Amino acid sequence: MKLSSIYGLTFDQLVAWLAEKGYKKSRALQVWDWLYRKRVASFAEMTDVKEDCLATLSEHFTIHTLNEHTRQESADGTMKFLFKLSDGNLIETVLMRHKFGLSVCVTTQVGCNIGCSFCASGLLAKSRDLSAAEIVEQIMKVQFHLDAMGKAERVSHIVVMGIGEPFDNFVNMVDFIRVVKDQKGLDIAARHITVSTSGLAPKIKEFADSDLKVNLAISLHAPTNELRTRIMKINKAIPIETLMEAIEYYLEKTNRRITLEYILLKDVNDGREHALQLAELIQHIRQLANVNLIPYNPVDEHSQYQRSERESVRAFYDTLKKQGISCSVRLEHGTDIDAACGQLRSKQIKQSTGDNVVAG
Repeated sequence: MKLSSIYGLTFDQLVAWLAEKGYKKSRALQVWDWLYRKRVASFAEMTDVKEDCLATLSEHFTIHTLNEHTRQESADGTMKFLFKLSDGNLIETVLMRHKFGLSVCVTTQVGCNIGCSFCASGLLAKSRDLSAAEIVEQIMKVQFHLDAMGKAERVSHIVVMGIGEPFDNFVNMVDFIRVVKDQKGLDIAARHITVSTSGLAPKIKEFADSDLKVNLAISLHAPTNELRTRIMKINKAIPIETLMEAIEYYLEKTNRRITLEYILLKDVNDGREHALQLAELIQHIRQLANVNLIPYNPVDEHSQYQRSERESVRAFYDTLKKQGISCSVRLEHGTDIDAACGQLRSKQIKQSTGDNVVAG
């Protein structure tokens, strides 16, 4: 029998599961502490948990299901991990070093079906969702690596922006957030967690209703339906008007600021007219929105796109600022390794199969 990872249980779920087996909440508190504070690699290391409880846990759960396949380290300290799942699939996880702490970018799906025409993540179609445990374990694997380095460093921030569409794996993504922000365990503050979506409007509303109090980022990337549909096929199903209505619902419900992500593609969406259109689109929500301008990481398979010139980035930024729009330019990490999300995974799969990767 294939055992599932115990990392997939929220604390409340662990309490309920152990209660069904006849154990008190105090036992769940012990197990949780061993998993996330002491960070043991096996149930046998939980020395103050009774043997019968450990035997029960071992009969139904394992702890680790991911194995490190490849690791790349950038000169700036960024680390990109390629993990192999128990079924042989590969996923990417990235550790980034900032002045404010250590941030990990996690993956939520094996492949992606959103089909953004500039993105390396969508080069391989989605084959399945990741379980909550597989998302949690990405954080744990990175933390184990930091522990092994002996520098007393801890993951302090999380961005759910890796391979896949997080809101297309909504339930598992929410359980993941509940695990990592639990104050009895990893205790990563809600304000230090950001979830990014390409714009699944119904899920944006559900996310607003969930009261998780984490940050939301929207991958906008174009100010008009015609342009956004050309580079993001999801806009055919969920046009900008529908997306903006969901964003307005989120802002009214939560009163939390959002980030609008805008990747700059040379001579595609980086002109002054695009900046003015964007400013007009979001003028009514500008008090609660920040535009994050993202320099493009070129991908061989998407050779029709090039990185915007530095002067174009500055002009776009200045135009937004003059229109009263809060904006910033994303600080780049890992530019000397496979920087684009999904690029390392795509390269490894091509090398192992000898096949050309085709967008899904």
